[in-house]
Amino acid sequence: MASAPAQQPTLTVEQARVVLGEVIQAFSVPENAARMEEARESACNDMGKMLQLVLPVATQIQQEVIKAYGFNNEGEGVLKFARLVKMYETQDPEIAAMSVKLKSLLLPPLSTPPIGSGIPTS
Repeated sequence: MASAPAQQPTLTVEQARVVLGEVIQAFSVPENAARMEEARESACNDMGKMLQLVLPVATQIQQEVIKAYGFNNEGEGVLKFARLVKMYETQDPEIAAMSVKLKSLLLPPLSTPPIGSGIPTS
């Protein structure tokens, strides 16, 4: 017989809001901000290097927060938390806004094409 799967952490909308807030705050802790900045500088805005250098640091920072809420201390816990947040985004505008803020902390700013070079407007 297969063993029972590990119990999934469950959070209410309110709890998810609190945890998401703590995760966002964790990125502003000076030590974490310095770690992220160092990883970003090393990646030089190269998306492949961002995945290799920035993503692991960001994952560690998130893990430090979410493990206190029952998520495992591996990348899988961060993925489960991200799925939970994604689910609540459609139900709660505050979580949706916080999720956008978290993504902006993780992803480099995208360069946009110059105005007027591309799709004509009607």
